[in-house]
Amino acid sequence: MSGRHESGDRGSPYAPHTADETAAMLDAVGADDAGELFDIPESVAFDGEFGIDARTEREAERHVRGLLSRNDDLTEFLGRGHYEHYVPSLVDHLSQRSEFLTSYTQYQPEITQGFLQALFEYQSMLVELTGLGVVNASMYDHASALAEAALLAARVRSTDGDRVLVPDYLLDNRRDVLENYTDGAGLSVETFGTDDGNVDPDALADAVDDDAVMVYAENPTTLGTVEEHLAEIGDLAADHGALFCLGSDPVALSVLQEPASVGADVVVGDAATLGLPTAYGMGLGLFACRDDFVRQVPGRLVGASEDAADRRTYTLTLQTREQHIRRERATSNICTNQAWVALRTAIHAAYLGPEGLVDLGNDCVRLARDLADRLDDVTGVKAPVHDRHHFREFVAHTDQPAAAVAADLEAEGFAVHAVGEHEVQVCVTDANEHAVDGLVAAFEEVA
Repeated sequence: MSGRHESGDRGSPYAPHTADETAAMLDAVGADDAGELFDIPESVAFDGEFGIDARTEREAERHVRGLLSRNDDLTEFLGRGHYEHYVPSLVDHLSQRSEFLTSYTQYQPEITQGFLQALFEYQSMLVELTGLGVVNASMYDHASALAEAALLAARVRSTDGDRVLVPDYLLDNRRDVLENYTDGAGLSVETFGTDDGNVDPDALADAVDDDAVMVYAENPTTLGTVEEHLAEIGDLAADHGALFCLGSDPVALSVLQEPASVGADVVVGDAATLGLPTAYGMGLGLFACRDDFVRQVPGRLVGASEDAADRRTYTLTLQTREQHIRRERATSNICTNQAWVALRTAIHAAYLGPEGLVDLGNDCVRLARDLADRLDDVTGVKAPVHDRHHFREFVAHTDQPAAAVAADLEAEGFAVHAVGEHEVQVCVTDANEHAVDGLVAAFEEVA
């Protein structure tokens, strides 16, 4: 097949088909030109003119600033999967060094030892936090890590099964990704019940059987509650030969139960709670598992080795994705990773150190507890709804409709989630604790 168009043809000279080949394919599908293969509405079709007035750099900057100034100036008390902690300037200054920004990916260890070592340290830190032996570097986000965990479970489970069990508090976007991944693998995603924000062990016992390949739970949960039945969940999964997958994050793992100690086989989550401000989509998928599954881990692993001079070196030890090995042997089709974000997470964690990380975790418990207590004193508000310990966030009941309360709070300059007809969810961290007094006063005005 020719790699170039014939002389005089329009289009890229690197298109993979000749004009004759293209014409034959169009004839086979009954189309006159390639444009007929795309259904592009006239309202958005490019007509050859962008319709954008030319501007100088100064004029363009002034125009963009004007557009941005129209955004509402809100103090966010949002959570539900997106969390902001103060990121020290050190993280920006180090991660934006040219040798990190221009590295792209670490295929050539002889020239990327610094970046590889940073990724190795990232993996090592999360090994300590999870208690599991293997951490990759890395996944796209929490949702893709969860989906890959389900596929891993289906590959390593010793007996046949096709059921993935998830709690009813699982976020819709995570479930959508999970179902998208597992559909092609012939797995079904099923829900088990919870009680007062935590897993109901009896409901799980009724749901799990020998056809279950994986049981998923979170700590803390999407609702902010600290899960109190982790060991029971692990035992129920193990009794039926299913893998126990736990969702968490590095800050929570610094103070909550170690996943390995409660029988977790895989830990997933968003590691970008350190290193990144709230990004509303961009994240860093945490994926940790037991040593037994090292050959089944999706993505890439950085390992330590020695060079010819017996010096400690780092390299990509395992790359089990289809870019590197035969497609039928690949464990995942992930085509890139979040190495630069993992670098930022590692820098942030190293900056905090073990004591600083624990202090931050304890603050997430204290701040949520104190704010819930203050809101509970507001007429028309009951907080928290769930009689549990909380981490970062909690659900509060409002006598007024939750949507109206959230809208009125937004008018006062504060953003919270409306999660039910009379329930709002509030998230507080070190990044917004300075505005707690204003939020409480706004609740007193609108609730």
